Amino acid sequence: MLIVTDATIANRGVLETRSLPKKFLGRVQLVPHRGGLRLWARLIVEIQILRYLSALLPFVVIPLMSRDLALPVTQAPLAMLIVIAFVEMKVLRLSKAGRARAVDADEAARRLDALAFRARATLRRIAARHEIAEGALRLVIEQSELARIAPLTLVSVQTDQPVPLLLSLDEGDRAILRDGIFDAELTERDLLAVNHRDDLYIRDIAQEARAVSAHARLAAALEKRQAAG
Repeated sequence: MLIVTDATIANRGVLETRSLPKKFLGRVQLVPHRGGLRLWARLIVEIQILRYLSALLPFVVIPLMSRDLALPVTQAPLAMLIVIAFVEMKVLRLSKAGRARAVDADEAARRLDALAFRARATLRRIAARHEIAEGALRLVIEQSELARIAPLTLVSVQTDQPVPLLLSLDEGDRAILRDGIFDAELTERDLLAVNHRDDLYIRDIAQEARAVSAHARLAAALEKRQAAG
């Protein structure tokens, strides 16, 4: 899971938005401040042109290995298109039937209910920490539609107050998101199975700031005071 905010993304210009929810995959390339090899490799896989070039590697290697095959291989544009289509549609994505089999309807509904409950709980805590009293916070969870590889999940907190923007999240906010959304009972892959079934890869869950209790706001204030002391 990559939490998308100004503290985690090096190219902050891509965070600007005029409408909500702000989407990233397939539109902009995120450059994280930090992240291990696994995260960088997963982000690179999302670059479509690189996937195409990888699929076409055999058409580069075969002519180097056999001069007799060089001309037929390099003059086979239809075969190249077929290979790209096969990799993109059959290897990296699920068929319609495969998406339907990913998870049954009842389990999908249970997972979405659990996600909504957790999302609103985290948003209430973040709203209290930021002393936000008006408008709504939106937890936007975007996942890559590519299957059979590790899920890529982008999480951001967005609001339309005073203008559409991504909320700046400190380490405390990010810890709330890391601890509060996914765990062994609801994993990123569990959500991805539901998204495959629905053919919907962005979830936008809102929480009105005025619904945050006084108790939650007091707890957030005490937590800040303890951290400062």
